[in-house]
Amino acid sequence: MPRRSLWKGSFVDAFLYELKNQKDRLANRRVWSRRSSILPEFLNSTVRIYNGKHFVRCKVTEEKVGHKFGEFALTRKRRPMGATKGAPRGQFSVVIWF
Repeated sequence: MPRRSLWKGSFVDAFLYELKNQKDRLANRRVWSRRSSILPEFLNSTVRIYNGKHFVRCKVTEEKVGHKFGEFALTRKRRPMGATKGAPRGQFSVVIWF
């Protein structure tokens, strides 16, 4: 995936940029901006990221700095391998005509 140019810097929404020096206001804050980058100033704070339906709680750690908020709130449900949408297996009756 192409990287944002270095001279532009990382993208952070305006309301998050205002909160970067006030950690107490960022604690347990709802974030709709999935495209914003996580700054080092957000370390050790808990935010709730919107995934389109619910807010997913996420604690910002050192490994998450530089990534986007949207990477940590999945928007699709995981379906286990082998799960089918239709009728369960073994429910079909086979008729053979000669």
